[in-house]
Amino acid sequence: MVAVLIIPILIVAVIGVSSYLVYTLLLRDLLSKRSITQTLKKYNIEKTPFQIIKEYYDNKGESLSNQEIQKLEKNYRQNEPEQFLAMYDAIRDNSKSKEEK
Repeated sequence: MVAVLIIPILIVAVIGVSSYLVYTLLLRDLLSKRSITQTLKKYNIEKTPFQIIKEYYDNKGESLSNQEIQKLEKNYRQNEPEQFLAMYDAIRDNSKSKEEK
């Protein structure tokens, strides 16, 4: 009698937990990546988020490995997507100031 109640509850719990994990690990990242790509296209920016981060930190004088850049890209993509535009603006301003000199 107890098994009749426990088995459906366990099935629903397993489905709920697996759905949550799929969302947090896959869908959230894919949706964030799509949103960033659309935003960059909207502003006619042809650089990828990876290139933007690499150039930004190179301009600051910091050398990052590809793995560090990928970690930063994922963090910015999921938590601070507006940073890509801010970094691109900093890169653009830096290149304009170099051209003027």
